[in-house]
Parts: sequence; structure tokens; C-alpha cells
Amino acid sequence: MSTVNIKIDGREVAVKEGEYILNAARANDIFIPAICYLTRCSPTLACRLCLVEADGKQVYACNAKVKEGMEITVDTPNILEERRAIMEVYDVNHPLQCGVCDKSGECELQNYTLELGVDSQSYMIPDTKREVKNWSSVLHYDAGLCIVCERCTTVCKDMIGDAALTTVKRGGEALDKGFKETMPKDAYAMWNKLQKSVIAPSNGTEYTNCSDCGECAAVCPVGALVSRDFQYKSNAWDLKRIPAVSAHSSDGFQIYYEVKPASIENRNEKIFRVTNEWNYVSLDGAARFAYDFENTDVTKDETAFAKALEAFKNAQTVRFNSVITNEEALMLQTLKEKRGLKLYNPEVRAFQKFLGYYQKASGNRFWTTDNDAIMKKSDFVIALGSALRNDAPGMKYAFNNVQKMNKGAGLYFHPIADTLIPSFGKNVECFTHKPGLEEAALYLVLDLFADKEKLPEEVKEYLASFKTTETKTIKEKVMKDVTETVVDEETGESKEVTKKVPEMVDREITVEKNGLVDLLGGNSSTFTDTFEKMMKKKESFSMMIGEDFYYHDKAENLAKLIALIEETSEIDVVMAPPKANALGVALICDLDDEAEGYTIGYNEIGDFRLSALGDGDLDMPAMNQQEGTFTNISKRVVPTNAAVEYGGYELNDLVSELIEEGESLTVDWTVRLPASKGFRAIEFDALPNGYSNDGTENRGYLLKTSNRKAKTPSVEKFDEHAALEGEIVYRCNPARQFSDFSDKAHEIFEPFGLYASAEKAEALGEKVEVVFGNGSIVVDVFADEKMTGDITKLSDFKSAQNVYELFGPARYQTVTMRKV
Repeated sequence: MSTVNIKIDGREVAVKEGEYILNAARANDIFIPAICYLTRCSPTLACRLCLVEADGKQVYACNAKVKEGMEITVDTPNILEERRAIMEVYDVNHPLQCGVCDKSGECELQNYTLELGVDSQSYMIPDTKREVKNWSSVLHYDAGLCIVCERCTTVCKDMIGDAALTTVKRGGEALDKGFKETMPKDAYAMWNKLQKSVIAPSNGTEYTNCSDCGECAAVCPVGALVSRDFQYKSNAWDLKRIPAVSAHSSDGFQIYYEVKPASIENRNEKIFRVTNEWNYVSLDGAARFAYDFENTDVTKDETAFAKALEAFKNAQTVRFNSVITNEEALMLQTLKEKRGLKLYNPEVRAFQKFLGYYQKASGNRFWTTDNDAIMKKSDFVIALGSALRNDAPGMKYAFNNVQKMNKGAGLYFHPIADTLIPSFGKNVECFTHKPGLEEAALYLVLDLFADKEKLPEEVKEYLASFKTTETKTIKEKVMKDVTETVVDEETGESKEVTKKVPEMVDREITVEKNGLVDLLGGNSSTFTDTFEKMMKKKESFSMMIGEDFYYHDKAENLAKLIALIEETSEIDVVMAPPKANALGVALICDLDDEAEGYTIGYNEIGDFRLSALGDGDLDMPAMNQQEGTFTNISKRVVPTNAAVEYGGYELNDLVSELIEEGESLTVDWTVRLPASKGFRAIEFDALPNGYSNDGTENRGYLLKTSNRKAKTPSVEKFDEHAALEGEIVYRCNPARQFSDFSDKAHEIFEPFGLYASAEKAEALGEKVEVVFGNGSIVVDVFADEKMTGDITKLSDFKSAQNVYELFGPARYQTVTMRKV
């Protein structure tokens, strides 16, 4: 993107062309006050504090874009008068409960009142009673504290995609019209809006129909929105912030564990909440609320440690999942190399294979974009192989944000229809196809976006074989000349007048139909026109790939098709690793396809269990008790820190006893991460962990990538009859659940079971036995109001249920269901 040169308070700065003045100032460490604006969302103009003078005119910095040569003054006497009046109005009738308010100490209303020197009050009006309410299982709303800045409604709509909140009539007393003449106009306009409005669930009920991510509470500048669990638990200034990484999804969100001693009697530190840098990153519900999964009250059990060493000496396999640091993954790989152990991780193995197929076909070590880049520049996004609402929160946010902020368009391919996705924007087209036709979806993407001259001849011919033409008769309005005789009323003379008269006529047109569209559940008769409208003024294209592809029996061909799409089109690709640190494990560990013999389970089932859940043969630290690194969806190696103490043994203690070249600390392994896989020999304590004011991420480092040129991949045709039929179950967790660790957290409530559309759930009853080819499972049935269709979702987050073994190397299975 090109830059322009502007001046802010006489200081020359180069900024992105088309950037808002407020963002341009922030990127250059220049302060302009603003309460309502969120960096990655649309301006609301609710607070009007960001008033500045640009080229002699007063404009709102959050809504005015920079131009070459623009000269901006942040403060003028008139602007300072406006800002002070606005803050006085915000302070009218605001409850004086700062001493007990959960936001006190980090409240922006407090900060700006002091910043703008408000030490007296010029305005008054009778207050209106506003009820305190609980909107959901995690959200508490105090309307009396709300300043209607609309941050909560904006982030929910523009970033999260739920659009679960809106402004409604407050019923406040009307302003005295005399204020309009005596007070600054922007302050009057803001006050008038504040008196009329309050925030409420957009569905018209008392409870939000949302994903319980808590982002609305995170962005609230006052104490109006807080976590129900955190309310009245602590003053903000008492909490210590520990920078870390969310342990659950592969998004690898940066979080802060906020800790202090549990009580006066118990001085051990406890996690009270999770916060985030909400201007730069938005969290899902698991990242925010699944924080208290630590393994508590553990001491070093020497007897159990000795048994663990003996177990390793007898073991043939270690079974583990992806909730593990890069350093621990390297320890396990070292044990494999030194002691010949098998490493079994079905959660990651399929992804590892897929990544290998993709690298071989593309010549690139990794995918070419990430969710943050998509939000910043893409205006057309395609999602395949992922139930966005459940699998990949970051990809869901990016898909939605493209529609809301970039005037974008999107294609969503998935066998399970989700009513949330089409609500993201009017230019979102959803294809609900049968499972097994994922290759057809990629062929359609090729047909729509590829430069046909770059495609191999056999692919061009194959795509052409799906095209047919059809002659249709349509009604068309035409304007016909009609001559009439009219009489002039004054002269009585007759004269002929010709005028245009509309008439509907039949016209034959030839319509091209694409059999791929119909095969994937679309309507080829209307899709061509729809797609043309979607493509207008679109310049930057991205494609999201999810877990369905990794567990597909045609995974290799899918990987080749993705590589071919990248080579022949302008589409950038991002792939979502399945859960937690799956990318790090896939790169570091040489995983095996099967487990055999005596097995050690690391937070998984096994003959001997190492467990951070507190239920194993030897205790291990949970992820919130460890230092180390994760490799996230953005191909970034990021540091995480221990939030609470752990007094027992760690994996490193075992490895140091089992091999000669062990390390004294877990983070001593950080510099040993394999350079051949893109890691760098940087010590843990030297890794940066933050963001710049312009939103640039400075956490850790990016993996080194290879850009060698590969041959054009040779792709296979797909079997049109490969679609699964019958009763189909999809391995998929409810939103906010990823593993035993998210399930252990006390603010995560989504249960293990079978999720179905409301209609399907009613037909199945309360409990069913799901019979697979290699076993069965009895589960409760739950209705998911956003699902439609007959395919059901079976959770996999409880390791004891061994759901991965039931599904085998697939994500969809045809099963038999029996009511229990």
C-alpha cells in the first residue's frame, strides 16, 4: 500500500494512504482522545472526542481519511472546549461508585475526566432508572454505568460476527432545548443520543444469542460490562499481568493471565481473569474464560517419579495431544530418537501428512497468509473444510471482518449449514455440499479464479466438461414509441404526439450452467450473475482451509489442488492447524500412524499416565504453569509464561534422567528447536512479546520459509459418487470446547455429546447410541439452534472417550443411531 505525507501538530509523518487520521496518529505515537473507536471496526461517531482540525476544518479523526499534504491540529481552543463539555456530559449522573467498580483503575471515563481537566459540572438532568441484568452465563450488564459508546455492539458485529447487541430506546428525559443554544454542538448531540439510548440483546429478549466470547466486556471502557465471575473479585490495580498464549485453539492468541494471591490466608497466586490487547487481537470464549485448568497442590512424588522412569524404560509408545509446548515436543522427539519410542498423536498426524503433501506440491514450506493479513487487505475470502463457528475462531473473525470492514464478499463450503455464516454479509454465498465432495469445491474455486492459460490442458478440459448451456425465455421491459392524437384545449386543434411507453416482451437468452455449482448444492442458473456482482471491485483474494481436508481419504489430491490454485490465481492461503500447538508438533515430531505395546499417555489414555489434569500416575504442569513456546496459525513462534506455581516434576526432569544430553530447564530447549523446520536459535528470554502502536505484531519470530519453485502439481479427477450417504456424524466440538483443559475450566459450560439441528435433536431424543464400524458410544443429544440439516456433530474434547479411534482417519463417518 502506498503512503502519503501529512503533518500532525507540525510534525511530518508518512502514513498509509486511505488510513483514518486517528489510526495514523496512533501509529506515530501521537495522542488523540477517543472513547468509542475500535481500531479494526467501523467508526460509530458516538463519543466525538476525536475532533481535530484538518486543513482548517473540524473533522472526526476516527472517520476522516488522510490525504497527501494534509495538515492536522489536534488541539485548538474550540476543540478543547468541545472535549471538556463532552466529558462533563458523560459524567452527568454517572454513579459515584468508583471505589467498588470493577473497572476502577483502568476506566477510560476516569482517565479522560482527569486528562481533560473536568473538575466542575455545568450540566444536569434527572436520571432514569436502568436495570442491572445478566445477559448470558458470563456477561453482567449495568446500564447505569453504560455511556453508550457502542464499542460492544461494534466489536460484536464487525469482528466477532454474532451481532448479538444493539442500541434500543432508553426512555431518558428529553434535553432542555435551551442547552442546544448554550453548549458546544458536538457535546449537545452526544448528550442527546446518550439520553435516548441504552444497550440490549439484539434478539429482543433479555439474553444474548451469542458465542459467549466476552469480547464486548473486554472493550467496554467503563464498568458497564464485566464477567459475572470476576465481578467484585478484585481491584484492577491489585492484579499482576502475565503475558501468555491461549492454550486451546491453534490461533495462538496473545493473552494476559491476571493474578494475585488467592486470599489473605492463602498467598499462592491465583488467576482471576484473562485480558487481551483488544485493539490488536480478539479472543474466543475458550481463550478468555478457560483459564483455570492448573494442576494444584502438587509436590514432588519421588515414588511416582521412579515408576514413571521405569514405565519409560518399558514403553514402546508415547501417546499425547497438541496441548504441549514446542520444547516438550522436542523432548519427546529426542526420546524417540534415543530410545526408539513411537510417538502417537492422531490429533496431529493427519495434519502433518497433509502439510507434507502440500509442501511437496507447492514448493512453499507453509501457507502464504494469516488471519490478520486477511482482515487488513482481503476483500474476497473463501472458506473450505472448516466449521468456522466451531473449529477456528480466528478464521471466523477474519471471514466476518472482511465482509464488514473491507466491503468484501465470501464463499463458504461445508456439509453442515450454519445460519450464522450468511448473516455476515449480503455478499456471502454458502454451498452446503455432501461430505466427500471437497475436491469438487476446490475445482470450482479453480474454475472461478484461476488464470486458465496457466492451467494444465487436462484440467482445462476437465473443468469444461462441467459446462453446459441452456436457452431461457425472460421477460424484458422495453420502451416503445406510441403515437397518439391529442386535442389542444385552447385552440381545439388536433395533433399527433409520440411518447415512450413501457412494454414487457419475451427475449431468449443463452445461460451457461456449471455442473460443479449444482453438485455442491448451489444453483448454477443464478450463480453466474451472483458471482459477477460479488466480484465487482475485488482485488485481494484469500482462501481458508480447515481440518476436514486433513482427515480426507483424498487428502493428497486436495493438497495438490490447493497448490495449483495458488500457482494459477491471485489467491493467498491460510490453513488452520487442529487445536493448540498442532503446527509445532507437526514440524518437530516424527509421528507414527499406530500405537503399539506398552503406552505412556501424556494427558491422554495409556498404560501409565503423565497428567496435568491431576488424574494420572505422575502429575505434570498444565500449560498455565509452564514457560515455553507455541507455533501458531500465523507461523509465528510465540512465548508463553507461567501464571501460577507448580511444585511437582516436569517432563524435562524425566528426559534428563533418561538421556545424557538433557537440559536443566524446559526453556533451555528453546534454542535447540530444529532450524531445518524453520525455527531459530533464539533464547526464550530474548523473545519479544507485544504489539506496536500501528498493530504490528512483535511476538516471538516468524518461521523461516522456503520459496523454491515446484513443478505444476498433477491433480486427479474426483469421483462424483464419493459423497457419503446415510446417517452421517461429524467429529466436531461445540464452540469454546477444545480439550480436557477447556472442559476443566469452571466458566466453560458446553457439554460433551451429540449436537444436532433442533429438528434432528427432537427426532433423536435425549440420548442415543452412535454405532461405528469399530465400536460405539452412548451420548446425550443437544440442540444447536444455528445448525440445519441431518448431519450431527460428535464432540471429541474428552480424551477418555477416545472418539478419534472411533472415527479413524476421517472426520465424517456413516453410522447407525439407536435411541437409548
